Amino acid sequence: MTALATTPPTAVRAVLADGRVVDVRGLGPADQDDLARLHAELPERDQFLRFFTPRPVGLDALFARLVQTEDAHRLALGAHLGGRLVGVAHCEVLADPAEAEVALVVDHRQQAHGVGTLLLEHLASAARERGVRRFVAEVLAENARMLRVFTDAGLPLSVRREAGTLHVTLLLDPVEGYLEAVGERERNADVASLRGLLRPRSVAVVGASRRRDSIGNAVLRGLLAGGFTGACHVVNPHASEVEGVPSVPSVRDLPEGVDLAVLCVPAHAVPEVAEECGQRGVRALVVITAGLTQRGDLADGLLAAVRRHGMRLVGPNCLGVVNTDPLVRMSATFARGPAPAGRVGVVTQSGGMGIALLDQLAAVGLGVSTLVSTGDKYDVSGNDLLMWWQHDDDTRVAVLYLESFGNPRKFARLARRLAARKPVVAVRVGTSEVARRAAASHTAAAATPAATRDALYEQAGVIAVDDLSEVLAVTCLLSWQPLPAGSRVGVISNAGGAGVLAADACARYGLVLPELDERTRAGLAEALPEHAGVANPVDTTGGASAEVFARCLRLVCADPNVDAVLVLAAPTAVATPIDAVAPAVAEAGPDLGKPVLAVHVGQLDVVRPLPVAATGGTVPAFADPALAARSLAAVAHYAAWRERPAGAVPDLAGIDVDAARALVADHLATNPEGGWLDPAATLRLLGHFGMPMVPATVARDADAAVAAARDCVGPVAVKAVATNLLHKSRGGGVLLGLRDDREVRAAVARLGDRFGDDLTGVLVQPMAEPGRELLVGVSNDGVFGPLVVLGLGGVDTDLVADRVCRLVPLTDRDAVEMVGRLRAAPALLADHAAGRFDLAAVTDVLLRVGRLAELVPEVAELDLNPLVVRWRGAQGVDARVRLRPREATDPFLRRLRA
Repeated sequence: MTALATTPPTAVRAVLADGRVVDVRGLGPADQDDLARLHAELPERDQFLRFFTPRPVGLDALFARLVQTEDAHRLALGAHLGGRLVGVAHCEVLADPAEAEVALVVDHRQQAHGVGTLLLEHLASAARERGVRRFVAEVLAENARMLRVFTDAGLPLSVRREAGTLHVTLLLDPVEGYLEAVGERERNADVASLRGLLRPRSVAVVGASRRRDSIGNAVLRGLLAGGFTGACHVVNPHASEVEGVPSVPSVRDLPEGVDLAVLCVPAHAVPEVAEECGQRGVRALVVITAGLTQRGDLADGLLAAVRRHGMRLVGPNCLGVVNTDPLVRMSATFARGPAPAGRVGVVTQSGGMGIALLDQLAAVGLGVSTLVSTGDKYDVSGNDLLMWWQHDDDTRVAVLYLESFGNPRKFARLARRLAARKPVVAVRVGTSEVARRAAASHTAAAATPAATRDALYEQAGVIAVDDLSEVLAVTCLLSWQPLPAGSRVGVISNAGGAGVLAADACARYGLVLPELDERTRAGLAEALPEHAGVANPVDTTGGASAEVFARCLRLVCADPNVDAVLVLAAPTAVATPIDAVAPAVAEAGPDLGKPVLAVHVGQLDVVRPLPVAATGGTVPAFADPALAARSLAAVAHYAAWRERPAGAVPDLAGIDVDAARALVADHLATNPEGGWLDPAATLRLLGHFGMPMVPATVARDADAAVAAARDCVGPVAVKAVATNLLHKSRGGGVLLGLRDDREVRAAVARLGDRFGDDLTGVLVQPMAEPGRELLVGVSNDGVFGPLVVLGLGGVDTDLVADRVCRLVPLTDRDAVEMVGRLRAAPALLADHAAGRFDLAAVTDVLLRVGRLAELVPEVAELDLNPLVVRWRGAQGVDARVRLRPREATDPFLRRLRA
């Protein structure tokens, strides 16, 4: 039988459908009395549906078995609400170790809140990690509630009826439909749990001083100046009122039912105040106070209070939270003045970045819908806000400043789902080693590798930018203009040099300047002097009047070959063409459907709005043509991402996952710390995933090498198998083109002289046919998970460094795009068109490597180098794989950080 529960799963917090927080953990002997109480309090009808009899007997023996953690064939999880056991899910392995019988029971007063479904998800995840592949259950046909729990779970389900009983089978593999169902339940529950934080009916500022230079006073003034629509309370033991709001001396003196408490007290007082808030029924905390993360006892005390009372937490060490909805109008931060209202949602780990974004958005007439400064991010994170914005119609654009990721695979799913409807803009942080060290010391979080982070953003449709100016530029463009239908740009200027700069910038960022339509060129020629330029970019010359400039702009806007228009206007003594831009856009009509960007030469502001009064629209006016082009390119790339099909993880023939996992388990059983697989085991592992490899034989001595070479057709390669030799070619461990027994023996002897006692054998392979050499690899990051790498291969792979990365799961679309994103792609795809490069074979290898990395996460590193690609087919010539033990984790399991 499969061992299930020698160690119960670690306790986690999770959110029910109504927003309440429960603890889910394995049951132990201390829970037996609570287990008996839960069943004793069930109505007679519920007992009948659970046990098929109104008066079940032998329950005490059942309870005793369920709480015995040393029983390796049973697993029981309990959901605790406010310390009270309100639901249990348990399973027991049957004769087939891949199958377990499952049963659930929920306190009748807590049914219909998602307790049973949540427990089923956690039990399925824990059982799956222990080798169980199917749950089976017997359900009375009249037990509609239980059947609905199984059906709504989203796992593949089959039901067989026999008399009045339904025999239910659930397959535990997390298929896409199941992950979508879990994700939707999590989004709904998370939004409900955040209402006390982002839509509070009452807020208490704890530690609001009468000193106007204090943080607590600033938070209170922000709430009052913003016009908070709910009840405002103050806790200050040394004042009867602060800023006109009556004060109470202690949290214990607050009225019951306060939704949100903002803590601005000294660090040493935070745990006690948080505990008092929980006891008083506060639903959420914002801890402005810094200094807790550096003190483990204080951090633990805060978290203990949050967990004990089911509160949500922002911070500590944060700026605060904002919701400008007219029904809320909450500006609970110590930023200068209330936050401007708008349609941009912001989540930031840095309070300073939050202040800068508020100021910049206000300066251009934009504002925020919500802002959450997560600070040290004990609980509420960027993932929570991605879920909130899914349901928030007031948010049109999301802006993220994230220095670390707690659950990047869940982030990818959430960001991809949001980006399909609303743009998501993220600042790249920690690209340099110095910046990564700074980020880690600032947030007490692990640094994010740049290549992995960029792959995450690319696959999730996130618009990645590099600085605050670009954040503002892209946000303005997304807020004021439609998405472009493509990357073709029409450039028009009254200064030829500015037009050339813009054209260069467009080319640099992947935008195309197409030839203008013949009718457009004719209209431009008619409107402009002979020496003007009517090609793209259009040069109206500095002598063009505002009227002529506007006419030319309308012609370019209407051109069918153009997806977007970039206007460069330099003021002259003759005209101020920037003044003609808005009227020209207005005359082009509200159905223009193309973004129009202006560059006002000499402008001091990075970007400013040009209102189009007739349509109520706005044209962004930039100071720098390069920034305008870069922003347009980012938005065009995002628009193209939205239009592309999502892609799918295909079923691949020739994969034996069980055999691969058994191989890995055997290796780790004898090598608990992991390590590099030997060549024979490497080839077997790759073979279990159908990887096309050049056949190879491991020979222990010269006689065996000669025998292996005789089995090959044509010349052979002999490669050293030596201790600590990872790069065979670079280390002098490869001898090629050996044609007879004498040359093979000489090669073995030469390698013996070169490596001495470190040589444990040789690898004998037929010489591979020539072709394009690529590298396909895996790097398994401890936070992000496996990353698949594609690059140019062979001995010079590190010198060329032309590589593309994608995180698993890898879709068919990802695989094709990886090839297309290489700098060498034009040559490779030209070879494909000429029949000299099998693109399908390369994408098949990428998909197989992706599945291996996904399904066998113990693979820490994998190098398939070179992968030789020919006109038909591809073959791996050499490979190495390093394993490491891993702790089982389910990135999609519903649980809170704290």
